Amino acid sequence: MSTKQTLELKIAESRQKTAELEAEIKEKLKNWKLIIQQYQVPNTKKAILQLITTFLPYIGLWTLMYFSVNWSIWLTIGIGIINVFFLVRIFIIQHDCGHQSFLASNKMNNIVGYICSFFSTIPFKYWAKVHNHHHGHTGQLEERNIGDINFITVEEFRNRGKWGRFKYRMFRHPLVMFFVVPFFYWAISNRIPNFNLRGWNKIRRTQVINNLFIVLVYAGLAYLIGWQRFLLIQLLLVMSFFCVAFWFFYVQHQHEETYMRWRQNWDYLLASIRGASYYKLPKVFQWLTGNIGLHHIHHLSARIPNYNLEKCMKENPLFTKYAKTLTFVDSIKTVTLKLYDEERERMISFKEYYMMERMRLATA
Repeated sequence: MSTKQTLELKIAESRQKTAELEAEIKEKLKNWKLIIQQYQVPNTKKAILQLITTFLPYIGLWTLMYFSVNWSIWLTIGIGIINVFFLVRIFIIQHDCGHQSFLASNKMNNIVGYICSFFSTIPFKYWAKVHNHHHGHTGQLEERNIGDINFITVEEFRNRGKWGRFKYRMFRHPLVMFFVVPFFYWAISNRIPNFNLRGWNKIRRTQVINNLFIVLVYAGLAYLIGWQRFLLIQLLLVMSFFCVAFWFFYVQHQHEETYMRWRQNWDYLLASIRGASYYKLPKVFQWLTGNIGLHHIHHLSARIPNYNLEKCMKENPLFTKYAKTLTFVDSIKTVTLKLYDEERERMISFKEYYMMERMRLATA
């Protein structure tokens, strides 16, 4: 048997196993909608407790950072590293409010969500619209540039010229993706309406209005407490938060065995269970990140409040049985993944791509 035939046989066997696994998931979890209903009910006491245990520490640590500048900038940075995760928790609350899942009242969800936006600097309604679109189309190759970190397929990379490949390689470099791109996402994507889908005109206007109010609030605070110190602290927190957020968005959907299909072959259940990872973090970090690592459960139903995700996962182990579980060490390895290979139905590295290309050309 030739090298080409051996490779084709391995690919065929892998696709067959994947098809069998997906059929099993659809059979075992055919009643998933009924299972999750009880976890979708908001709990006012839990929500209020989360607000208290999130905003009070954040404001307290922010105040401590303000005074610590007089003592040591390194102390300020150290406190800031801790406080970034409380800002992550604030954003998770905003995120849940955007799904209308945090509180029972839509009106209260909107009020809390808008308040959170002044801390996260992410316009509430606009981001929620983009993110809800992502939830409805996650894993669809036609929609990969809305609400997720963009990537291209092996075939698309192969068809690009040298300049196109170079630009993509630069974009996917870890230093660019996790440090440079978050800055542009903060400074441009969240400020200028860049999605013009049907019926989005009103949402685009709310983005501009929300941003104007954020600027006014920040200008007022800078005037009251001193713009240099205010901007030093706030930019340190916000930019660090965006880097953390980009890391989570990446790990949650671009692990090796992720689920990506063109719309005609796409399935919502499979996209949720196989396309979203379970990022298994130490308890303290799971708490600090608002359980967002339980992303496979979150994608099954965005109406489950973050404080109910763990309960749902523990009481329904089948959901996690079929999900990709990643530890922090595992997640570091995903940084090498750059392209989606439609034949093998997985993410691969540039090294794997060029090795396969040499083999393909040699057997052509």
